[in-house]
Order: sequence, then structure tokens, then C-alpha cells
Amino acid sequence: MNHFQRKRGELCCEDVPLSELAEEVGTPAYVYSQATLLRHARVFKSALRGLDILACFAVKSAPNLALLSLFAKEGFGFDIVSGGELFRALEAGGEAKKMVFSGVGKREDELQAALQAGILQFNCESEEELHQLSRAAVRRRSLAEVALRVNPDVDAKTHPYIATALASSKFGVPAARARKAYRLAASLPGLKIAGVACHIGSQIREVKPFVEAAGKLRELVLSLRADGHAIHRLDMGGGLGVPYGDGDAPASPQEYGEALVRALDGLDVKVLLEPGRLLVANAGVLLSRVLLRKEGQRRRQFVVVDAGMNDLLRPALYQAHHEIEPVGRPRRGAEIVDVVGPVCESADVLAKRRRLPPLHSGDLLVLRTAGAYGMAMASQYNARPRPAEVLVQGRSWRIIRARETYKDLIRGEST
Repeated sequence: MNHFQRKRGELCCEDVPLSELAEEVGTPAYVYSQATLLRHARVFKSALRGLDILACFAVKSAPNLALLSLFAKEGFGFDIVSGGELFRALEAGGEAKKMVFSGVGKREDELQAALQAGILQFNCESEEELHQLSRAAVRRRSLAEVALRVNPDVDAKTHPYIATALASSKFGVPAARARKAYRLAASLPGLKIAGVACHIGSQIREVKPFVEAAGKLRELVLSLRADGHAIHRLDMGGGLGVPYGDGDAPASPQEYGEALVRALDGLDVKVLLEPGRLLVANAGVLLSRVLLRKEGQRRRQFVVVDAGMNDLLRPALYQAHHEIEPVGRPRRGAEIVDVVGPVCESADVLAKRRRLPPLHSGDLLVLRTAGAYGMAMASQYNARPRPAEVLVQGRSWRIIRARETYKDLIRGEST
């Protein structure tokens, strides 16, 4: 569910017409609905009743301070993958004792910052990283609580770039080496074994891969306990998909929650979960304006808009689908067009061969379900300032990230 609906023919975010926002803040701009964000956060937690959970929002999906602050106030922890994300989460009011540091490569300064902050858990992804973290903890005279991210070799049936649990993945420790790796962790100074972790991928539509992973990790937890390790946390990662309008609807949070409750019943662990896309994707849109139309070879029609792949990378990177619709009352009729951006790359195509109402120069349109991995991946490629971000609450709204200026493009540089 989301709060982007038409009122008197015009698309609004909650009670604010998107045309009003375009007039005030310009385009392109990311627009988020606070009501949608809060509803998704609460539905997710409710779906996991029956398990002792800590939900840690995946900062990488939408790192704006205002959005992180909303989740912190809802009691969420944070899943971080860099020192910068640690800094952002702390600045937004997040509690260090609710933070999990994931990621396949962590620098010494990042480890030291996380140790100093006193985060809940480090998810280590290799034996070498255990040694690295041990050295860092000893230098600080600290005790780092660790879980090993184990690769359960589960096919999540998602895009290869966001599948993370196959044997060929760079992530995690192979399941066959897990018990040996835990013996190593137990022998290293400065480390305290706390749990087991996994993350099988992103935009997963079915519950079955999660159940398969949970079953494998359940057996591993029992084996590790038999080996003498005190395992009291199980980090199941995130990955439940959202509807982008490009296929069958994914499983609901309720189905996901019920499946995990059954799979982990009686295991006596605190279950850590790392939702990201699920909470923010359809709580945000990318608001853009049509610059012009052009006709290509064989009468192929292009609609050129002021948002490009530097603003929304997902279509170029993942061949991702985003529903597109005009902000104003749609004109009668339909046409097949490619919606493209102004970036000097052939990959700068936001939508290919899409059936849309007729669009003219100056029209506003939105790319739906753009709240996750939209602004998070935005860049200044082609010396294009990154867009503004706006948060709407009812009839009020506020800019939560100012549009960059040309001077921002050269900040920190010298001739």
C-alpha cells in the first residue's frame, strides 16, 4: 500500500499535489510519503510476532537522515555496511547497541569507529576478517561480538547482481567451512561469538528460499551449540521483494513472517532481520519533467525527461522496471514510447517500449517505487547535481535534502 493517489485527476503524495512540489522545489526530485513509511515499518514488525526480533533497517537502501530518524523513533536498529553508514545512523539518533555491521570488506578505521561506538554485532564474512577484527579489538582493549555470515548456497531466483547466497558469490563463508571458522573465532582474543548470519539476496518474490535458508541455519546453530559455542542470535538478513509492476506480486510480509515463525520455532534465538527495500521502495517516487520528444529511426518515439541514470541507476544497472505515469490527468489515448534521460550514455533509458498516455514537453511524470536504491545510488555523472529529496506528511512537506548546486559539484577540488 502507498499514499500516492489521484485526487480530482491529479496525482498527489498524501494530501500534497505533486505539481505543487515541482513548482516549489523543481525537478527531478525524490518525494517520500511519511504515512507509507510508518505503515510499512509497523506492518513488518507485526508480521513477525511470535519471534523475538530486532529489525535493523538496511541503511544502504535509503540513507537520508530524516528517513533514518523515522525508523529509529519506531524502535528499529540499523544494518550498516560502511563507516559512513555508521556515522549517518548515529547522526539520525540510532542506538549503537541496535546496529549490525555487515559487508565483505571493512577498513581498519571503520572497525575502530564501530568498536568505539559499541555496536551490537559484527557480521564477519571470512576467516581473514576474523583475524582483522581480533587485532582491532585487542588494540582498543575491546570485546567485539561476532557472527559469521554463512553462505547457505540457496538460489533466491533473483537478478544475478542481487543474488548473494550462491556458491559463486563473493559474500559469506561457505557452509562447509562454517564450523571450522567458528573454532577459529573462539580461539582469537577480543572476539565473542554471539550468533550466525546469512543474507541470500534481494527482491526475492517467494517465501521458499527464506524457509530453505532458515532450515539450513537452524541445523548449523544446533551443531555449533553442540560444539560448545553460545549462539543466541540468528541474523536472517533481508530481501523480501516489493511489487514494481514487472511480474507476479511477491509474498506478503505476513506470509514471510508466518513462514519464519514456523521455520525457527523453538530455536531460542533473537532473530535479527534487515529490511530495506520492503520498507521504503513504494514510499517514494522520482518526480520528473518532460523536456522534449523526438522521433528515431523507424518511427521509434522517445520522450526525453530531465531525470537520468545519474538520478535513478536501477534501470541501467539491473534492467529494473519502474511504473511511469503522468502527474496531471492522463490524456486520452496511448502510445508506445521509450522514456529516456539526458545523460550521454546509451544505457540512459528509464523505460523501454512502454505504453503510456500521450506526453508533451513540460508535462510532469513520476517513476513509481523509487524510494529504495534511488537517491542512494545517485551520482553527479555528466556534472549533473543530484536531486532534492522531499518528505510529505499529510498536507505539509519539507525538503530533507537540498538540491545540489554547481558549486557543490566542485566542492573539495582545486585547479
